[in-house]
Amino acid sequence: MSSFRLRSSQFRREREGAWGELEVLVARAELRGIRFLDAGDVLSLAALYRHAVGSLATARAISLDRNVLDYLEGLVARAHLCVYGYRQGPREALAEFVGSDFPRTVRRFGLHVAAALAMLLAAVGAGSAIVASDPERYYDVVGADAAQGRTPTASTEELRKVLYGTGGDEAFDLETFATFLFTNNAKVGLLCAATGIAAGLPVPALLASNGLALGGMAELYRSRGLAVEFWGWILPHGVSELLAIALCAAAGLAFGGALLFPQNRTRRDALSSIGRQAAILVLGAVGMFLIAAIIEGIFRQTVQDPAARWAVAVASLLLWAGYFTFGGRNRGRDLD
Repeated sequence: MSSFRLRSSQFRREREGAWGELEVLVARAELRGIRFLDAGDVLSLAALYRHAVGSLATARAISLDRNVLDYLEGLVARAHLCVYGYRQGPREALAEFVGSDFPRTVRRFGLHVAAALAMLLAAVGAGSAIVASDPERYYDVVGADAAQGRTPTASTEELRKVLYGTGGDEAFDLETFATFLFTNNAKVGLLCAATGIAAGLPVPALLASNGLALGGMAELYRSRGLAVEFWGWILPHGVSELLAIALCAAAGLAFGGALLFPQNRTRRDALSSIGRQAAILVLGAVGMFLIAAIIEGIFRQTVQDPAARWAVAVASLLLWAGYFTFGGRNRGRDLD
């Protein structure tokens, strides 16, 4: 009996330091969630859990006293739930995506986003320059679907009415209109992202087609002395919308880059790694398209004051800049 007690005491004395460390980590994970542990603690939790499982198996094999077995069984069960049983609820997952994953991923692909924005803005400038040099080429850069009567043949007053009207129908359903805009703009963005499978080569053409049309229409309004009012009409939703298109295009460019230049990885591994991150960009961009559609379909149609429209545009730009610059920096190591 004395030999048994000595063996049990020695077994516990040699291992209880690791058990105590595991118990502290488990208690912290149970209190706040495993996502609040830093990377080192998570690795320690996993290693200490495996150590405790081994201790429990040994304790059962040599039939140590019941107190040690009960303690280890309880500790291992609690640690198992922390390591394998953690599940995020929808609200937690959404909060983590918005508060951390999305802005950090945007920073991770900062060069791709900057390249997409540069191509889009260059296309806007090119469209404006083309129409300024030859107004007849307006029809080459602005399609009939986009123009919707906003052409060089329209009078200045007709062009101005577009900026302040709701379509002339008192029963105009702004929410339905917002839904239509969201669907249409999201399709454009998703097409940019999807072309990554073609090495991203179609992305510049898609950005050019959108940018040229916007630039051509902007020049038409500028030529009628309506530039300030036009951009006040476009930018409240346009800031979010153009950024979202750029993010989708960045996802397509990144995917195409991984396809062409897998570096020291296999092409399959490179695409898998980039694909997971690119999906975060696209999901976040869809949310931005929704915000843009709400502003375009509801706010912009009901708020007629140009100063208020410009205020919303500037506020949107500052908010997005701050969000993408600082969002998620207080949650562990950043991705950039």
